[in-house]
Amino acid sequence: MILYNTTYSVAQEVATDWLRWIKAFYLPAVKATGLTVDHRLLRLLTELDNGGVTYSLQLNFNSRTEYEAYLAQHAETMQQRIQHRFGGQFVSFDTLLEDS
Repeated sequence: MILYNTTYSVAQEVATDWLRWIKAFYLPAVKATGLTVDHRLLRLLTELDNGGVTYSLQLNFNSRTEYEAYLAQHAETMQQRIQHRFGGQFVSFDTLLEDS
């Protein structure tokens, strides 16, 4: 199992709207690719005082091949969607993990 994690630090003033949009539009679009097998959206409880809210969005893939297909075919479009909607109101970084 491959886990693709994106950690988002979202500005406090848009955090509620960001969370609603991720659940209503972003995650259904990811699921529609047919490449992920599961996802989790978690809020960090050990916040740094950065003026925002931090979330971990985890996408699970059965294999590295499916993850790479997602990157090649869908990741850029998904990133453009979130940038278009919330550009300048969040920062993010990605990590890739493997279930051992």
